[in-house]
Amino acid sequence: MATIEKSIIVNVPVSAAYNQWTQFEEFPWFMDGIKHVTPIDEKRLHWKVEIGGQEKEWEAEITEQMPDQRIAWTCRDGPMKGGVVTFQALPDAKAEITLQIAYDPEGLIEYVGNAAGLMSLRVRGDLERFKTFIENRSRVAKGW
Repeated sequence: MATIEKSIIVNVPVSAAYNQWTQFEEFPWFMDGIKHVTPIDEKRLHWKVEIGGQEKEWEAEITEQMPDQRIAWTCRDGPMKGGVVTFQALPDAKAEITLQIAYDPEGLIEYVGNAAGLMSLRVRGDLERFKTFIENRSRVAKGW
């Protein structure tokens, strides 16, 4: 199993960053390869993504949710095994977001991509696009 941890500082208050992150249906707007994320109920989400040119689907279950602090999840099937995103308030109405994910590459393309660091670059790019997305929003999202 591989793990990735990346952090970014965003120029919005921690509550704004957290609330936007909980708008799971909007993930395709800033996460590469995400086709859709559909809430099933208060704890479960259905994911459809493209990885290495192949479409994959899985269900994630939120195992811990602390407003303005953290969201942790596990996945029963698919390449993603789980993760946690944490939010830390910083001075001057800024926030640090740290994303940790655990996944199992499946198939040759994913193994080669993992060895080349492509998944790490993808996560870094997702965080950078989230930063641009949240800092340029004209409205603040309400929590999920």
